[in-house]
Amino acid sequence: MRFGLVLPPQIKVFAAFFIYSFCMGSMFPRLPEIQEAMAVGESQLGLALIGSAVGTLISLTFAGRFIEAMGYRRVLLVAIPLLSVFFAAAVWASTPLAFFLLLLPVGLTIGCIEIIINIEADRVEHAIGRRIMSRAHAFWSLGFFSAGMVGSFIARTGLAPQWHLMIMIPVVLFATLIVLGQFQPAAHRTGSSTDETPRLARPTTTIMALVAVCLSAMLMEGAGIDWSAIYMRDIFDATPFWAGIAVAVVAGSQAFARFFADGFVDRFGPVTVARVLLIVLGGGVLLALLAPSAILAYCGFAMIGFGSSALFPLAMSAAAQQTDRPAAINVAALAQFSFTAFLLGPPLLGFVAEHFGIQWTFGVGFPLVLLGLATTHVLAPRPIIKSVTP
Repeated sequence: MRFGLVLPPQIKVFAAFFIYSFCMGSMFPRLPEIQEAMAVGESQLGLALIGSAVGTLISLTFAGRFIEAMGYRRVLLVAIPLLSVFFAAAVWASTPLAFFLLLLPVGLTIGCIEIIINIEADRVEHAIGRRIMSRAHAFWSLGFFSAGMVGSFIARTGLAPQWHLMIMIPVVLFATLIVLGQFQPAAHRTGSSTDETPRLARPTTTIMALVAVCLSAMLMEGAGIDWSAIYMRDIFDATPFWAGIAVAVVAGSQAFARFFADGFVDRFGPVTVARVLLIVLGGGVLLALLAPSAILAYCGFAMIGFGSSALFPLAMSAAAQQTDRPAAINVAALAQFSFTAFLLGPPLLGFVAEHFGIQWTFGVGFPLVLLGLATTHVLAPRPIIKSVTP
C-alpha cells in the first residue's frame, strides 16, 4: 500500500534526514532538566548516555543483513516513528541505569536509520548526477536545530520533558507517513560490488583514514549536542530556554554551512574545503574552552557547528563510492567508528567535565583537529586511469 506525497527522490532523502534528526534532537535541549530530575553528576549522566552509543554500534555492525532482508523502505518507515517511542520511554527513567537500558533500543534504531539514509543519499546523488550528500546532512542539522528551538520554547512553558517527548510521537508518525509514505529505494550504483554482505563491517585502511579526517568533527558535534546546554547552565547560569538555545546554535550553524558546502566542494575540491572547516572548528573549540562571556560561548558553538558541518558527509561520500565491496558495508564500517566518537565519546566526556571543568569537554577536541588536518589528503578524488588499446 502506498500513501503520502509523491516527491522527487532527492526531496524524499532530505525529508528523511530532517524527520529523523528532529525526532532524535528533541531530548537533548532537555538534558539539564533530566539530569536534575535524576540528581546525578556529569559522570553518571555520561555513563547513562552510553546506552544509545552501545545500541548504535551494535546496529551498525550487525544490521546490514537485516536491512537487506527486510527491505530499505519497510525498515525506514517503521524505524523513524519507533525511534520517537523509544526516546519518549527513555526520559521517564529515574536512575542512570534505567536511562542506560532504555537508551539501548534508541541506539539500535538509530544505527538502522543511519545506514539506510546515507546509502540512499549516495545512490540518489549518483542517479541524478549532482552532489546532495552535504545538503542532505544540512537537513539533518536543520531538523536538530528545529528540535532545539521547539525544545527550548517548550521548556519555557514549564512542560516536563516526559510529556514533551510524548507529544513528539504522533508528530513524527504523521510526518513520516505523509512525507515518506511514497519512499522507494534508489537503484544500486553501477559498478559497485554485489558480494554478500558480511555480518561484521570490517574497516579497511581507507575507511580508517576517513575516520581520522572526521573524528574531531564527530566528537565536537556530539559534545555540542550532549553538553552545550549543561555548559551554559553551569558556566553562565543560563535558564532552561537559553541553555537549550546552545544546542540550536550548534545545529543551526551546521545546517547553514551544509546547505552551501556542495557548491564549494565542486568549486574548490574536498581537500581544501575540509582544511578550511577544520581551521574554523579549531577556533570554535578554543573559544568554547576560554569564553569569558555567554555571547562568545555562543560564537564558539556556532564555529563548532560550522566547522564540523561537511567533514562527515564528505567522508561518507568517499566511503560509499568505494567499489571493493557493497556500499552498505563501507558506510557501516565508517559509521561505526565515527559514531564511536559521536555517541560514545561525548558521554565519556562527562568524566572530563566533572573532574576538570565542563569547558574541557570541548578543549580535548583540539588535538583531534590537528589529526584531521594531517589526514585530509585521503579525500582527494582518485585519478581516472584510462586503458589504451595499442
